[in-house]
Amino acid sequence: MTDAPTDLVGQSLGPYYLERLIGQGGVAWVFVGRERDGTPVAVKVLKPRYAGDEPFEARFRNESETAAQLEHPNIIRIRSVAKSGAHVYFAMDLCPDSLSARLAREGPLPEVDILRIAGDIARGLGFAHQAGLIHRDLKPDNILLRSDGQAVIADFGIARAVSGYVASTGVNMTIGTPQYISPEQAQGRAIDQRADFYGLGITLYKAATGEVPFTHPEWFELARMHVEVPPPPLRRKRPEMSKRFERVVATCLAKHPDDRYQTAADLAADLGDSGGARPAPEVEIRAVPRAQRPWGLIAAIAAAVIVLAVLAAALIRRAGAG
Repeated sequence: MTDAPTDLVGQSLGPYYLERLIGQGGVAWVFVGRERDGTPVAVKVLKPRYAGDEPFEARFRNESETAAQLEHPNIIRIRSVAKSGAHVYFAMDLCPDSLSARLAREGPLPEVDILRIAGDIARGLGFAHQAGLIHRDLKPDNILLRSDGQAVIADFGIARAVSGYVASTGVNMTIGTPQYISPEQAQGRAIDQRADFYGLGITLYKAATGEVPFTHPEWFELARMHVEVPPPPLRRKRPEMSKRFERVVATCLAKHPDDRYQTAADLAADLGDSGGARPAPEVEIRAVPRAQRPWGLIAAIAAAVIVLAVLAAALIRRAGAG
């Protein structure tokens, strides 16, 4: 097995000939490939360190096969999930663009374009959520754009595979993307479909302003910001955006899941609102009062430190007494 993705270029995996590398994430490489009849495809290949780990490989294949059952215009179609030699991969439709690449080329997008993309993603999420699947890592890299501009969601199941693997083995792996994780993910709490709306809110904020609302070099501090720091008002950075759009993003970015959209249908309804049907209130985002901050994982760490300190003190006293 190769440790370099470029070694796979010009090789075949099953029925797919790999033409060039176009990207990579934490666990996989992505290639442009072709079927034997010349049909272009994207092929995602599990990196060797994970393909050689049987528990992870099994979870990756299982989650990929589950995602392949999602047949919806706004979810990428997975054509096959297979293993060829030592390589585990899945092949999917090839999209010529992504939201991430478009933002890199053009910078912040017009509101009408963002609303169109958001509507597509809401429809895809609604279908997946009804099937019981949560994406867990929604971000511009995972929003692909077809040649007609239609947006589709990619990488359903990968974050769940990583999450399940970490939970069962204790191996230290990053789950989700720090700038896009929900407060409950940052706290290590259980999540539901509303975590996807938070990730979408961060994505829409970046599409509108060119920046994510929270950034910090330290993961711990970035997690704290997701939990308790209000995002900078969107229209302060981009005044020409409508109050309606700011309201939608603010609802997605609510700190507590109960204050976000509860279903994709609720989100789609607001995205489809003409803006004149009802007045759009001024958006006011407040920090969570300190007494109400649900620290979760952070509090657990602090408690563990206190316990260790008490034990150490007891040991010191016992040694002195002896």
